[in-house]
Amino acid sequence: MPFIIKKFQLEKKQKAFLFLIREIGCSQSEAQRFIARGRLFYNGDLVTKDKEEISGDIEFITFEPVTKGLKPTFETEEFVLFDKPTGMLIHPQNRYTPYSLIDEVKYQYGMDANITHRIDMETSGLVLCAKNKESERDIKMMFQERDMQKKYLALVYGKFENELICQEPLKVNKDEKSGVLRSIVKVDSAGKSAETFFKPVNYFEELDMTLVECYPHTGRQHQIRVHLFHVKHSIVGDPLYGVDEAVTTKYLDRELKGEERLKYTGASRLLLHADELSFIYKKKKYKIKSNVDFVKECLESVFKNQDKRSQ
Repeated sequence: MPFIIKKFQLEKKQKAFLFLIREIGCSQSEAQRFIARGRLFYNGDLVTKDKEEISGDIEFITFEPVTKGLKPTFETEEFVLFDKPTGMLIHPQNRYTPYSLIDEVKYQYGMDANITHRIDMETSGLVLCAKNKESERDIKMMFQERDMQKKYLALVYGKFENELICQEPLKVNKDEKSGVLRSIVKVDSAGKSAETFFKPVNYFEELDMTLVECYPHTGRQHQIRVHLFHVKHSIVGDPLYGVDEAVTTKYLDRELKGEERLKYTGASRLLLHADELSFIYKKKKYKIKSNVDFVKECLESVFKNQDKRSQ
């Protein structure tokens, strides 16, 4: 479990942020962030203010990374790339999440190393991680300024015949009854601008499916998935876009399992893969490709599903 509780006994009162600086060895900004995230307690009470004076029984929830041996795809002195498997989280959802990619990054490269961008849990492929604070700042700025060229591969339903650019704005859908944001994104004129270029690569006639290269110019949540659904070519294995609302609800409620998912989506996983990253870092050009044979994985997944359906 990456999050553990460290216990201390403090006799003399001192300000909460100073205690963390002295005992944990963090910076003042880190101490303030830990307190804001509810990670510090004294005598059973949550510390809510960084200058609050504390003493007695102190508990601090800290992150200690674990490893499952995931090896990097490419690395330099400043950054590293991992091929994230489908189903792996980038960051923990909560303090009870047993493992995510950030575990590997910090376990292998130290606590200053960090992930610089996100891909969906079900999307596989390249994730770029910084080894230090300086490279993290520089790389995140490159993503923000759209100086990163990203190529994804997707297996979609139907014959995708021509190249096209989808520029439909996207908005996260809100559940009006609960007031809670759900992870559903829709094309909406009131949404944020989004742009994706699509290029068909190979049509598999026997499957009536097409392998498509996807080049997102912006980085909106679920952008590629929603744009492909909008142009009537939803991704094989997608339990959110291109299926009935009842299926989507079951997936969001974590009730869509195994055979049922195969039946409604066509695959046991989302067949979307972050395949390539191109950028210039410190005047050097990089074009890094995933080591995963995604086409092979797609075909194995689809044919496996068809075999099960025919039984």
